[in-house]
Amino acid sequence: MERTGPRRLRSSTVILGGMGALAAALTSCGSEPDKRCVDPDSYDAVRGYRIVDSSACKSSSSTTGGKKKSSRGTTKRADGDWYYDPDVDGRWADEGTFSKSQAADRGGFGCSGSGGG
Repeated sequence: MERTGPRRLRSSTVILGGMGALAAALTSCGSEPDKRCVDPDSYDAVRGYRIVDSSACKSSSSTTGGKKKSSRGTTKRADGDWYYDPDVDGRWADEGTFSKSQAADRGGFGCSGSGGG
């Protein structure tokens, strides 16, 4: 038997769909932006920055701009820096920022765009 007219959704379908949308809105506007550890010296104009193991970024500090002092007192570049809110394609990240505060200001679905959470 064929029905004519609009199809009615079951209340459980509507509730589950609404819960999924609410969960996406709440989780995508967190205080911590997505981040990847990248090699800042590996930039490729097509692919972006090469993603490296996160342990390469743990020793670098945002206050030193990703640089660290060696035991001899000379400054050398750390192996990796945190790259916030990137578009990721395999082992490459692009369209992001090295500034955590800029990434938070970008906002997302359900965010105010002023770093709100």
